[in-house]
Amino acid sequence: MRIGVLALQGAFAEHLDTLAAIGVDGVRVREPADLAEVSGLILPGGESTTMRKLIDRWAMREPLLAFAASGRPVFGTCAGMIVLARDITGGEEPILPLLDVTVERNAFGRQLDSFETDVTVPLVGDRPVHALFIRAPIIERTGPDVDVLARLDDGRVIAVRERNILATSFHPELVGETRFHRLVAMMASEHDDPGEGIGRRPHPTRRTQPR
Repeated sequence: MRIGVLALQGAFAEHLDTLAAIGVDGVRVREPADLAEVSGLILPGGESTTMRKLIDRWAMREPLLAFAASGRPVFGTCAGMIVLARDITGGEEPILPLLDVTVERNAFGRQLDSFETDVTVPLVGDRPVHALFIRAPIIERTGPDVDVLARLDDGRVIAVRERNILATSFHPELVGETRFHRLVAMMASEHDDPGEGIGRRPHPTRRTQPR
């Protein structure tokens, strides 16, 4: 099994390292043909405006939407969450509107305001997740089919899942947290072989905790 990491911009190398740490073959995805080789996809943190431009420059928008429509898992961290959001505050046009949420960019301030904290994410186990926030977005609204996976102590939503789409405001890959990547690998293993069924109607993935 191979998991792709969109490698147009941002911290994709750290995701590849995390996949290697759990024994999963990580693949750089830079053009549409690369998607046929992978069973799941990770959208890294970075700069969402730049990602938008590069996705369009490399004609990746429709292939990425088709990939998600096949039911294979897609996981976005930080800017990757913004890329996946259906609505972005301020009226900014969505990029890949796959996740029925409204997000606010840079909700925690500048990079100097970055912080770390432990959060509870029952889907990935009882042990708290150590979360790193760097110019992170926050989720202001969730649609009826969106499962809230984690909140901060003040109630703000920082992790969600809608069928095969998963997103976090924070960076698990930068603090040695592997359980989200294990979850993506597990979701991918429950799906059909890669390269088949592009454009098929997506189906919900069974909710199983990664070990």
